[in-house]
Amino acid sequence: MSQQLLDRIDQRTRLAGHNRLALLLFRLGPRQLFGVNVFKVQEVIPRPPLFTLPQLPSAFRGAADVRGRTVPVLDLARAIGHQAGHDTGGAEPAYLVVTEFNRSVQGFLVAGVERIVNIAVEDIQPPPDMGREGHYLTGVTRYQGELIQLIDVESVLAESAPRGSELHAIQPLQPVAGASNEVLVVDDSRVARNQIRQVLDQLGLAATLLSDGRQALEHLRQLADAGVAPSSRYAMVISDIEMPSMDGYTLTTEIRRDPALADLYVLLHTSLSGVFNHAMVEQVGADDFVPKYSETELAQRIAVRMERGKRGTSEEE
Repeated sequence: MSQQLLDRIDQRTRLAGHNRLALLLFRLGPRQLFGVNVFKVQEVIPRPPLFTLPQLPSAFRGAADVRGRTVPVLDLARAIGHQAGHDTGGAEPAYLVVTEFNRSVQGFLVAGVERIVNIAVEDIQPPPDMGREGHYLTGVTRYQGELIQLIDVESVLAESAPRGSELHAIQPLQPVAGASNEVLVVDDSRVARNQIRQVLDQLGLAATLLSDGRQALEHLRQLADAGVAPSSRYAMVISDIEMPSMDGYTLTTEIRRDPALADLYVLLHTSLSGVFNHAMVEQVGADDFVPKYSETELAQRIAVRMERGKRGTSEEE
C-alpha cells in the first residue's frame, strides 16, 4: 500500500495550478478522517522502531531510522489533543507518515492510512470552531460523503518544536515618501500569517492579512472597482501556494489576467519543497518565490522589492 501511494504522488503534481489539491487521507483513531497535502509527504511506512535523542523537544515520541536518515517523530493525535486517537483498545499508531516542509523532514505517527484523493479547492471550507483541536485545522471538506479535516502541520510543528527567532537581525526599512508601505498577506495558516506579520512589523511595514486566495482576489477587485489602484494600495502581495477556496498559483494567474491588477508584485511563499515550485512560479507569472520559513530570507526578499519600488517612485518624480 505504501509503494502504491508513492507511485501515485508524482502523477498528482499535474493538479498544481488547476485549483485542485491532492490529499493523503489517514485516521488518528477508528472514526475521524484527516488529510494532508500530498506534496508534503515523502513516504508512508509501517511504524519503525523508535529511539531517544536527548536534544529532541519533549513533544516528540523519539526518532526513527528511515533509509539511513534520522527522522524526529511526533504522535499526531497527541500533538493536536485528539483524544479519540487513543480509542483503539490501547494499540499504538501503526504507520509513520514522513513529511518534508519548511525545509525540514519529520515523521507523524497515525493510526491508519487510507488513500490519495484529489479535491476541488473550492470545495474546501474554513474549519468550524472546535476548541484546541480546531486550532490545528486549515479547512474541512467531504469525500464520498465522509468529513475530512485538513491538518495544519505547520502549526503542529511550530508548537511542538519552537524555533529561535531571527527578528533581532532584521533592520527597519527607510520610509519612502509617496510609496506604499502596506503588504497584502494571503495564507491559510494562522502560524504563517503571524510569522509574516512579525517580519513586516520589524521592517516597519503595515500588513493586511487574509486567509485564502479567493478572498484576496475579491478584495483586490473591490479596490479596483472603487477606483483605488491595488498596486498603489499595496507594495506587494505575499501569498501561500496551498490554500482552500483558491490556491496561490490560481490567485497569481487571475491577478495577471486582470488589467486592473496585473501590475501587482507577487511573492509566493510556501512550505512545499522542490524545484517544481520554481517552474510553476514562472509559469503563472509570479515575481519571486521564497520557501518557508526563514525570517531573514523573507525580509531580504521584501527589502529587495521595496528598494525597486523606491527607485520606481524616484523615476516617476
